[in-house]
Parts: sequence; structure tokens; C-alpha cells
Amino acid sequence: MKKQRQDRLLKLLEQNPLVTDEELAGILKSSVSTIRLDRAVLAIPELRERMRRMAQKASSRLRSLKEEEIVGDLLELEPNRWALSALQTRKDMAFRHTDALCDHYVYAQASSIAIAVVEADFVMIDSMRGQYKQRPRIGDVLLARAKVGIHKEDKYIVSVRTRVGEKEIFVGRFIAAVIHSGGSSE
Repeated sequence: MKKQRQDRLLKLLEQNPLVTDEELAGILKSSVSTIRLDRAVLAIPELRERMRRMAQKASSRLRSLKEEEIVGDLLELEPNRWALSALQTRKDMAFRHTDALCDHYVYAQASSIAIAVVEADFVMIDSMRGQYKQRPRIGDVLLARAKVGIHKEDKYIVSVRTRVGEKEIFVGRFIAAVIHSGGSSE
């Protein structure tokens, strides 16, 4: 039983490395302390450390933006294929006197990851079509996943889907353009 639980724990963390101990305990129908003990036995770090390691690895592959230009934390990056970022929402990101997150934070996270996934020195968004499906709240963690579709010459179609838990809150289709430095100045 213990071995089965630990095997399942490994699979769950492989599928979603950002799942919390509390969520794992609920899924595996065990206590949080049992999950923590299993993680210790399996040498799996806590959530913050997993995120930190993922961010370090992803940032080393980042080319089109500086790490501090990404809105949220870049967690995974396969250049010209896909990327994942997480944004922890705070009170200062909400509309005044509400707990509803300002929509420009959702867009900024999606836009920055759409740029980050393209492997080039200078990338900008040419256009975007998107839909907000649900409004996030203060305290939510927004997970944005970018996937590169087709590209032609210096234009890339990048789809971004943002979730809070299991709920999809935003879907966007970005056209990211690689900008080549020309000899002209402003």
C-alpha cells in the first residue's frame, strides 16, 4: 500500500509539479504529514524548492527576454516548443475595493510567456486574439502554458492557456514576431 501510494505520488508530481501537499493528501486519501514523509523518503523537495529549481532551469534557456521582464515565474521552457509560468496574485493586483484581479495582469503574463517561448534575441507581439473565461481572485495562482504552433519566416503563432487549478480562465492566440535590428534609428 505504501509503495503504491509513493508510486502514485511520483506520477502525480510528474504530471503537475506544482501540486501542493494538501492537494496530494486529498487525491491520495492520506494525511498531509504522510505526504511530507513520503516526499522526504523519495527525496522530493517541497513546492517552493521545486518551483525554484524549475525556474532556474527554465531561465537558463531564456533568450528573448530578461528574467525580470517575465510577468510571473518562468517554470519550464522548451524554446520554440512550449513554456510554463506561474503568477501568484496579490491584493495590489486587484481592482479597487474588490478581490477581482485586474485583467491586464492575466494578459501581461500570457504575452510575456508568448514572447519568452520564441528563441530569438528580440521578439514582440504583433497581434493577439483572446478570451477571458473566468475572473481570477486575489490569492489565486495563475498557470500559463504557451505552445508554439506553426511559424513562417519570422512570425510564430503561440497559443497560451491560463488556468487557476483545474479551471481555464484565459485563452489567447498570439502572433509573435522576431525583430531584426536594422541599420535605422529613431
